[in-house]
Amino acid sequence: MSTPATKLTYILLVYLPRRRVIKIGRLGKTAFEPGIYFYVGSGGRSPAKRLARHARRRKRKFWHIDYLTVHSNVIGALMFEHGKSLECELAAALAGAFTPVRGFGASDCKCRSHLFHSELPGAR
Repeated sequence: MSTPATKLTYILLVYLPRRRVIKIGRLGKTAFEPGIYFYVGSGGRSPAKRLARHARRRKRKFWHIDYLTVHSNVIGALMFEHGKSLECELAAALAGAFTPVRGFGASDCKCRSHLFHSELPGAR
C-alpha cells in the first residue's frame, strides 16, 4: 500500500520596521505599513531551500514575496504537511484575523491575498 504524497505549505513571518512603498511586479506600487506580515506559500520540491531563499536579501525577484523580503526581515516560518496544499485554506483563516494585501501572492488562485498584515502592539 502506498502512502499519499505529502505537500508542504508554510506561513512565512516577515517583519517590516518602517513604512515602505515597493513596486511589486505587475501589482505595481504598494504601500506597506510597519508590522508583521504573514505570507502563505508552498514548499515545492525543496521546502528548506525555498525558505532559505525567502530569507536572502540578494536574489532574482520571481514571486511577489521576493519584492517584500529584500526590504524586510524574515523572522520565522510555520510549516504544515498534508496530502494536499493548504495554501488557500490557510489564507482564508488568516484573512479573518489580519488585513489582506489585495492580490499579493494570489495570481494563480481565487484568493483575495496570500499576504496579511498585523500592526505591532502599541504601534501608532
